[in-house]
Amino acid sequence: MTETQQWHLYMIRCHGGELYTGVTTDVERRFKEHQAGGAKAAKYLRGRGPLQLAYHELIGDKRAAHQREWQVKQLSRTQKLQLIAKKEQGSN
Repeated sequence: MTETQQWHLYMIRCHGGELYTGVTTDVERRFKEHQAGGAKAAKYLRGRGPLQLAYHELIGDKRAAHQREWQVKQLSRTQKLQLIAKKEQGSN
């Protein structure tokens, strides 16, 4: 991977409603890896399907993406759900 790639933050909603947060350069590919449940999937998500991509945002560089991931992981569940809802309202 090169430093010129655009990084994204994403959140996945599990079957039980849990939220998983991660970063990647390719949201679609990464989500498919999680869905497949193979070696590249996050251990946390295995057996928690079906999975739903609930949120994603373009961040920019890798460092900024990891900083944003940390910020989002510090949010309460309610705040994360508000972030998702705000994004959904903006896409309508």
